[in-house]
Amino acid sequence: MTTFASGTGTLTRDALTVLQPGFTGTTAPDWLLRRLGEGLASVGLFGRNIASPDQLSALTAQLRAECDDVLVAIDEEGGDVTRLEVRTGSGFPGNHALGAVDDVELTREVARALGHRLAACGVNFNWAPSADVNSNPDNPVIGVRSFGATPGLVARHTAAYVTGLQSAGVAACTKHFPGHGDTAVDSHHALPRIDADASVLYDRELVPFRAAIAAGTRAVMTAHIVVPALDPDRPATLSRRILTDLLRGELGYEGLIVTDGMEMQAIAGTYGIERGSVLALAAGADAICVGGGLADDETVRRLRDALVSAVRSGELAEERLADAADRVRSLARWTASASGRGSGAGNGAVSGAGVPPATADVGLRAARRALRLTGAEDFAPLTEAPYVAALTPVANIAVGDETPWGVAAELARLLPGTETGTFTDEQAGPGVLAAAGPRRIVAVVRDEHRHPWMAAALDTLLSSRPDTIVIEMGLPQATPRGALHIATHGAARVCGLAAAEIIAAEADAGEAVAGV
Repeated sequence: MTTFASGTGTLTRDALTVLQPGFTGTTAPDWLLRRLGEGLASVGLFGRNIASPDQLSALTAQLRAECDDVLVAIDEEGGDVTRLEVRTGSGFPGNHALGAVDDVELTREVARALGHRLAACGVNFNWAPSADVNSNPDNPVIGVRSFGATPGLVARHTAAYVTGLQSAGVAACTKHFPGHGDTAVDSHHALPRIDADASVLYDRELVPFRAAIAAGTRAVMTAHIVVPALDPDRPATLSRRILTDLLRGELGYEGLIVTDGMEMQAIAGTYGIERGSVLALAAGADAICVGGGLADDETVRRLRDALVSAVRSGELAEERLADAADRVRSLARWTASASGRGSGAGNGAVSGAGVPPATADVGLRAARRALRLTGAEDFAPLTEAPYVAALTPVANIAVGDETPWGVAAELARLLPGTETGTFTDEQAGPGVLAAAGPRRIVAVVRDEHRHPWMAAALDTLLSSRPDTIVIEMGLPQATPRGALHIATHGAARVCGLAAAEIIAAEADAGEAVAGV
């Protein structure tokens, strides 16, 4: 591909402005700072970029020294998908736990507290919340990232989350339009397809997005999915029918439209990132997210040049690119105004937790309320250290395998001497029995209903050791079993803590709800 000379020309600047790249390391590389000076207006952060609140504050200050109103974006959903606390697990439960509680004021409070924590570190744009209706329990990539399986529930909590997050000066990015909940394929790996009728889509998938738009969401993220009832030819990210005719026209949305990561195989493996980016802009997207997997200057150059070439060849209207760049700049102005730039808030000058004292414990309070217990009436809390068996599936890319999960660390603190092991295959059942010895077994699972080996392991454990405690930290679709069954509705650190408190009688179980 021809490389166009970098400069300050309007076309080149606009092409850079619509990109949202990532990078490696915990300080901004020289190439990224140079691109900010040339017109780049957004930067995406991932777990690899974050070591501590103070380090993150220094990083965002470094970015703003080059471009004062830069959009600093992050994929921080709380719950299973966390970047702020990637090495420890999140202090906030995820959407499914909030949906299980079904208290919109609590959801708003959690989102506000998370927003304050982001803003204190200089992050002003969050690729959240997920507004997907998880109507397919076998969905491999949404699951507990969704508030639930019914459109009304998801809609009211999506709206509350948007309101809470943006009240802290952080722009919300509601995703994944027009809805990724009814898929059995992960778009990180392939191109999913939803074959629902248009009437079903309007009554189910689109309901939460209408609520988010009414709540004033500043951004919407597209889904890399084919929805034949809406467009039989192009995935949503590349579809003018879906982005311009439906989202802009029919739903009346005027904010920023951001693509999901263009290096995901649903796009990169079918259209390629350069061609996909051109088609996305032409379809109505305003910002190109890339950088989860491709995080270097060469990627930025390739995408910039692809957009410039497309304008010069007539494939992409210059007015469309200019409009997209204007929408990016408009959001940047909103975040600068909402954060109170100059007062110290949200400009990278504040470090620490960043959560107002009145809401500092909201994550744990929410996690406790999300617990659902079966068998609690006959359960006697443990007084001796157990053996914790983590039946661990392969994590999807959105969640990642860096973030710890489970209850072992929290039980070890409450019951010193607790031991643990990780099991991942068909030999898990015998393996746990051999490792546990005479200790009481606590079996921790994640989406038992999707993993036959996991269900078989529980069969083996409960047959030999019926006093086994089972903790489901994914979707609680399987029939509860065990001497005590705890459904946490997510694998955030606070969800594990809340469950451990029940097992060791360190908390009032009254906040949890007995199952049926």
